[in-house]
Amino acid sequence: MRFTKMHGLGNDYIYVFGMPDAVNTLAVKLSDRHFGIGADGIIVIDLSDAADFSMRIFNADGSEAKMCGNGIRCVGKYVYDKGYTDKTKLTIDTLSGVRKLSLEVENGKVSSVQVDMGQTRVGEREALKLADRCIDVYPVSVGNPHCVTFVPDVMSVPLDTLGVQVEKHPRFPDGVNAEFVQVIDEHTLRMRVWERGSGITMACGTGATACAAAAVKAGYCTANTPVTVILDGGELHITVTSDGSAQMSGPATTVFEGETTDNI
Repeated sequence: MRFTKMHGLGNDYIYVFGMPDAVNTLAVKLSDRHFGIGADGIIVIDLSDAADFSMRIFNADGSEAKMCGNGIRCVGKYVYDKGYTDKTKLTIDTLSGVRKLSLEVENGKVSSVQVDMGQTRVGEREALKLADRCIDVYPVSVGNPHCVTFVPDVMSVPLDTLGVQVEKHPRFPDGVNAEFVQVIDEHTLRMRVWERGSGITMACGTGATACAAAAVKAGYCTANTPVTVILDGGELHITVTSDGSAQMSGPATTVFEGETTDNI
């Protein structure tokens, strides 16, 4: 199987064109950072009757995700750089619906991508009781589920212990992505994330979008104004409109290409 390793701000996936056999098991094997390629999961790209292309996301634990903001930017770069399309305005079919991409091209290669993330839905703030504490959270849908917590100092949050507690909390029977966010100012957020099915990752595009939407809801940021979300792997730029729709802009990077062995 030929593959391409790509990342968006360190949120890295193995990209293949066409659905491989036993993809859930393959995602677990290949995502292993010691015995496999090493990734947060596999993203499968294919043709689509509903859009220019489709994408399916399989996490490092083999579970399937509905949407990935960093991943979809890399899908845009993949199909353009490899010559599957010469369009710089694309539509991608996901399990969360069709998303629109605008590609920025430099020297014949895609350098960054703007994504129409669709409608965000932010619930009311609620208390979530964990093993040793109670935290205030905002449930957010960006086509996939998120749980946003605002904290004074994001670097002091024990993400490895709190993240899994939030992901597996009974309040979210299907699991949830957990974001912890520090407000730097009205235009800047610092975020760390525990992704459902993958654990701690360097970045999460849908998570950054969820955080910006929650910050607007909470009054920390303003609608229709760009917000910079700083993640462990870099920065994303999010604008949430007054009606709740969102735009995300950020880079997409190809790392290397390869071919798996017969016994993987």
